[in-house]
Amino acid sequence: MKEEKMKKDLLNRLKTLKGHIGGIEKMIEEEKECLDILVQISAIKSSINKIGLAIIENHAYECIISSIEEDNSVEDTIKETLEIMAKFNK
Repeated sequence: MKEEKMKKDLLNRLKTLKGHIGGIEKMIEEEKECLDILVQISAIKSSINKIGLAIIENHAYECIISSIEEDNSVEDTIKETLEIMAKFNK
């Protein structure tokens, strides 16, 4: 249930981002001020980061719980999650 809710939330966020990108295209076509365009780009970057962090959080939670339940190495799972976070933050 939680997984389906998260999936729906992420897809809604991505659809919203598509709309914002379309808005920026329109702003450029209409030759709006650079500052206004950059504010919208900044908002998109922030939204993308929030989406990425939500995915990392879900991945970490699911993998760590799975490691504990399956009696696998939690340490390896944490290392993997930290590697994913480092790649995301590049």
